[in-house]
Amino acid sequence: MIMLPESLKAWLTPAFGDRFKNEVEKLENAQLPLQQGLMQSSYVSESGFSIVILNTSESPDYILIKAGIFYAGVIAGSCCADDPTPLDEQTEYCEAQFEIDKTTAKTKIILLDSDI
Repeated sequence: MIMLPESLKAWLTPAFGDRFKNEVEKLENAQLPLQQGLMQSSYVSESGFSIVILNTSESPDYILIKAGIFYAGVIAGSCCADDPTPLDEQTEYCEAQFEIDKTTAKTKIILLDSDI
């Protein structure tokens, strides 16, 4: 389960955006729906990712953050020793909704359809 306690503490303060980005960018790639969001490549690269907050709102129980995620993917070759295909990274982008429980800081991440 993903927990974002620092983001919860900073909600409705000027520090929220920076705290949310810092906390999410410390997560491992596998904790985000990056593989499912690939459009141009076949596997998520081990390199990092960056978050852009697109929108914030709240419900009685949750803080809702729509965010864009920039990351890298690779097109893997056949893995043969003589495979000439280089492992070039491709820039990938997806959008996700983060739902932070206002009581526990447990966070659900949902991949959103993107028009890009």
